[in-house]
Amino acid sequence: MVDTPAGGAWKGRLMLGLMLAPAVLWLFALIVLPHVDLALLSFRERLAPRQYGASLAQYRTFFGEPLYWHVFVRTAVMSAIATALTLLFAFPVAWTIAKLTRGRTSALLFVVCLIPFWVSETVRTLGWMILLRESGVLPQLLAHLGVTDVPVELLYHDATILVGLVYTSLLFMVVPLVNSFESLDNSLIEAAYDLGGNAGSILREIVIPHATPGITAGCIVVFMLTLGNYLTPNLLGGKNSQWFTEQIYTQFITRFNWEQGAAFGFLLLALSTAMVWVGLKASGQRFGDVMRRA
Repeated sequence: MVDTPAGGAWKGRLMLGLMLAPAVLWLFALIVLPHVDLALLSFRERLAPRQYGASLAQYRTFFGEPLYWHVFVRTAVMSAIATALTLLFAFPVAWTIAKLTRGRTSALLFVVCLIPFWVSETVRTLGWMILLRESGVLPQLLAHLGVTDVPVELLYHDATILVGLVYTSLLFMVVPLVNSFESLDNSLIEAAYDLGGNAGSILREIVIPHATPGITAGCIVVFMLTLGNYLTPNLLGGKNSQWFTEQIYTQFITRFNWEQGAAFGFLLLALSTAMVWVGLKASGQRFGDVMRRA
């Protein structure tokens, strides 16, 4: 029996479906179902023990309590600042790896960026705590050099939180930038110099437009990571970190108010989605293209 073109196409689609089925089931079980359950939780209110009713009370609580939306806005602003700082530090690092070095040197620089991720985020954050606490290495060094009269506490400040967030997110900005820079033809830069361009104009007119997909991908990934980060802000910022993920943890674990925690989680998800949409619209990129760069 000879296969017809239509039969061959049908078999190809069947094989593709069978190959994708485990991944689809995995995503459905671990992402879709939990989010659906959280959505149902966020739109209900506890009326009595084991009695619930549909309600928007959890969202009214958020907008009616200044503490909650203040922490929410603060988390968004701090995450945006951390993303901008990460881009600022990652840009020259990625340019050096992609354009200024070759072979083993380039690979070595990339490995240096990768080394911190060989250990867990907990260990990395505890390392910063050991370095910055009052009895730590850096305050003792500053006092020894006469910069400060006595060792000062460098933990539990907004700047410390930003340092930790940038440190934990740097690689996720470097990788898409390196990919973008590697595809940039060096002859374009050489031609720009020959035509009288300077470093600033070349950066503005050639490098940044070419690297826009990588910049967008890196900023989206870093912003989502910092916005949903729990460990770094709370360890480096202490009780005054005022990070929204701490509010979610408190509602779920401390108060056992899963309905309120689910509402807070969806508000954070809505903020992340909105920022991604704004970033894509501002850069003129499509989500699929950006994720291929990430």
